Amino acid sequence: MADQVTLSASTGRSTGSRESRRIRRGGEVPAVVYGRDLDPIAVTVNHHDLVAALNTEAGRNVLINLEVGGQTLLTMARQIERHPYRNLIRHIDFVTLSLKEKTRVSVAIHLEGEAAGVREGGVLAGSMATVEIEALPTDIPSYVTLDVSEMNVGDVLRVADLPVIPGVDYLDDPDDAVVSVVVPAAEPEPEPEEVEGLFEGEEGEEGEEGEEGEAGEEEPEEAS
Repeated sequence: MADQVTLSASTGRSTGSRESRRIRRGGEVPAVVYGRDLDPIAVTVNHHDLVAALNTEAGRNVLINLEVGGQTLLTMARQIERHPYRNLIRHIDFVTLSLKEKTRVSVAIHLEGEAAGVREGGVLAGSMATVEIEALPTDIPSYVTLDVSEMNVGDVLRVADLPVIPGVDYLDDPDDAVVSVVVPAAEPEPEPEEVEGLFEGEEGEEGEEGEEGEAGEEEPEEAS
């Protein structure tokens, strides 16, 4: 099930790009907390602590007990804005959750085992890296494991083949392919015309080089 962490947030920040730059220079991240029956709250969180929270096995699906203004809110990360080329988070939204209401999230699919078809020369081709699910916050799995060890060449596992997890509903089309074992594509052989032209070109180049070598010989210098 999804991991839970605790993160402190400071309230009272001003909004605006200039203020956000000042906050980032101080090692903090501007953020917003919102949800049902809650007016949006502008907060800041420590960048190091935020990265550590999101670096759990559950990733961005980690349940975050956000300490805000003397109360603790159960939240999950939403709309993470990252720096275009630096490993920094520039802004993040937190949405509040209810332990009694299901929520929709995308969960990673982990493939387990070595497919029998791969040992026979096939190639494992993945079509889906994540699957959309709906579950109570405490029932959200960190990932979904799919065993591929029994797959032969030509076999396909679909969303309907994902394991049954109590309290979890898969929302993607049951017929959507998750992974398959395919025959590796053979490299096309050169056409006969292309092969013939290749040899002709090589002979022509050799002949030209010989002629240039004879015509290009330098006259011996006369002794002074």
